[in-house]
Amino acid sequence: MAATPVTTGAIGRRAGRPRREGLDEAIVAAALTEMALVGYSRMSLDAIARRAGTTKPTIYTRFPSKAALAAGALESLRRPRRVRRSGDVRVDLIEELARFRDGATHSSGASMLGAVLMEKEKHPELLQLFRRHVVDPSRDNLRRILRAGRDTDQLVPDVDIDLAAMMFLGSFYASFAFSTPVNRDWPERVVDAWLRQNAAAHAPRTTRPRA
Repeated sequence: MAATPVTTGAIGRRAGRPRREGLDEAIVAAALTEMALVGYSRMSLDAIARRAGTTKPTIYTRFPSKAALAAGALESLRRPRRVRRSGDVRVDLIEELARFRDGATHSSGASMLGAVLMEKEKHPELLQLFRRHVVDPSRDNLRRILRAGRDTDQLVPDVDIDLAAMMFLGSFYASFAFSTPVNRDWPERVVDAWLRQNAAAHAPRTTRPRA
């Protein structure tokens, strides 16, 4: 049987009893939890309903299918493309990577990145949604921060902005690939390591006088 594609789109509201306040958010949060813990293929609407404190028919009044619910859950991870910055390149890079980490992991500690990567063969659209709402906005923000750092002489003029952004986000992917926990200090560690290396690569070299 062909897999049902995950699609986005507005979900029509049906007439009926008044809606419980916060129920939509509870359903989406429960879907994210189930997806992070067991993956999309094993995620069930029954388990989501129990976790959200509602019923499966109620979920269907908001999302017509499991695929639509998964899409809505991933869209809820959307990261802002522009936020207020301090102007300090180190502070702003750390803040942005912390935002990315929070979007790419679940409060349970499970990796949303891992959840979508495991489904990339049968449901590549999940990874596309994750990239659109989590990865791409963070990459754009990192580029803006690095450009601002270059323009204010906090970074060298020839800093490779695209490579730096890829390295920052790539270190998160590498942590998942090697089953290495992403600790709370991950943003500070990766930013400080890159800044030290960037400074060392452009420091003036001195030669020892010959004896």
